[in-house]
Amino acid sequence: MNVTVLIHDSVVKLPPEAQGAVVIGGSHGAAYAAYMSAKFGCRAAIHHDAGIGKDEAGVGGLAYADRLGMAMAAVATASARIGDGQDMYARGLISCANLLAERCGVRAGMSCEEAAELLKTAPWPHTMPPVMGETRHLVEGFACVDSSSLLVAEDRDRVVATGSHCALNSGQAVEPFRPRLVFFNDAGPGADKGGIKGFEVLDRAGIAGVAVAAHSARIGDGRSTLQDGIVSAVSDAAYRLGARVGGSALALARAVAEKAR
Repeated sequence: MNVTVLIHDSVVKLPPEAQGAVVIGGSHGAAYAAYMSAKFGCRAAIHHDAGIGKDEAGVGGLAYADRLGMAMAAVATASARIGDGQDMYARGLISCANLLAERCGVRAGMSCEEAAELLKTAPWPHTMPPVMGETRHLVEGFACVDSSSLLVAEDRDRVVATGSHCALNSGQAVEPFRPRLVFFNDAGPGADKGGIKGFEVLDRAGIAGVAVAAHSARIGDGRSTLQDGIVSAVSDAAYRLGARVGGSALALARAVAEKAR
């Protein structure tokens, strides 16, 4: 059976070749990212566990994928950088797998490369997912989006809370929209502090970025980032706005909005 292994830094936009392929995606393993892999017709997917975190949200998509009939596994945040598919393939170690992936022989501790080969035998096609519900909300006037890919032009100069990690590609996704302050999940922050490397992009653009601890808020859930998040890392620009490690994300959002009035 000639099954392709595709490697991408994110599963938000996958090429037509993803149909029937095993995809290694740098995205977290929460439900929204699993939905995207399923939507693009992947045979099976390996995502990043994003530190697993609050309510085990970082791998919440594995059970979701099982219900669709899609095999899915995740690599440990300590083993490879989130948002970097090539690094996951080269260094990643599996931390968990859903039932369908286990039936293919995938086990915790094996390499991502070995797991990808085993997943070529995963059942396909699977059930296509129903359209996922609302992924953008307003909380106290703050925009909460479940993915950094969901920012819009109206978010310029706003306080925005995302459910995304802050890897380099997340920083690049946010930069064109130039929010006043943007929150992310730190995803661990994991190997090479990959979960907050996007601060480098944001600081060059003068955009204030803050990450909340994965254990404090559910990754993939913008409202949880804002309402539950405890600040674990801040960019230089955010520090100048008053952001400090250990503070409440919601309290910081309120303070920055008040200063802007």
